[in-house]
Amino acid sequence: MANSQWISQTRQVASRSAALARAAGRSTAASAGVFLRDVGHGMLEVSHNTLALLGFLLAAAVLFVAGRADLRHEVETQTLGWLQARHEARLDPAVALAEELSEPDAIARATASDPKGLTRQQALVALWLARRYHVAPEPVSRLVQEAWEVGAKSGLDPTLILAVMAVESSFNPFAQSAVGAQGLMQVMTKVHNDKYEAFGGNHAAFDPVTNLRVGVQVLKECIARAGSLEAGLRYYVGAANLNEDGGYAGKVLSEQQALRLVASGKNVPLRSGIISVSAPAGGQGQAPAAAPKDEVSAPAAKAEQLRGLERVALLR
Repeated sequence: MANSQWISQTRQVASRSAALARAAGRSTAASAGVFLRDVGHGMLEVSHNTLALLGFLLAAAVLFVAGRADLRHEVETQTLGWLQARHEARLDPAVALAEELSEPDAIARATASDPKGLTRQQALVALWLARRYHVAPEPVSRLVQEAWEVGAKSGLDPTLILAVMAVESSFNPFAQSAVGAQGLMQVMTKVHNDKYEAFGGNHAAFDPVTNLRVGVQVLKECIARAGSLEAGLRYYVGAANLNEDGGYAGKVLSEQQALRLVASGKNVPLRSGIISVSAPAGGQGQAPAAAPKDEVSAPAAKAEQLRGLERVALLR
């Protein structure tokens, strides 16, 4: 009997303990749920307020930058630079190098013209000179076009201007003689530095068009000083006070005559040797025959040595 009572009491205690445990579990779960809900609502509220604050700050920054042109430009520059860097990072190295070296406006520096844009006379002369002196027709076309325009303004025959360039430099815009004559028309840059001031300085001597324009001014002054074309050419080469000019005037006049024939549509051999020419009106009669281009006589060498001093003395 006693055992039965003890067992019954034990069961009651166990039942009450289980009920208490279940109640404690439900209470704990409810408390945890309340806690988690409160924490979630709090975090949501904080996030909402933070986003609102960030939005407000961003709007204020945008308004501030929009009112400052310098800041807006800096931001745009930095953004563009960042995007460009990201773009280049994804490119092939060869493509990236090509893009880095590219310069779309470089064509503005090129001294060139399409021969198709020239008149018939100019095109004939340009193509003949290109073949004769082994240079590209596009830059020669630009020089021929310039010679026609400058010749009309200065009163000089464009074929004379081109002939001087041919004899002086063979159309090498970077040519320099032993005495310092530079460029297409071998102008004494240091002597005529005042003429280059209008073109930005002496380095413009190596710009073909500028050298042509300055050379025409010098040639015009020489002809005016000497009183005739042939004598003016002797002044130009610095041989006015020498017994002879090494055939310089004859070479120029011979080349000019060839260019005149080419311009008129005549077939002139590219390696024409000596072309007999007569001095134009106001000249000195029959001009000396021109020697072949590659031959340099002793008087010519002497004239080249003295031309610097002569030009300095005569053209100051």
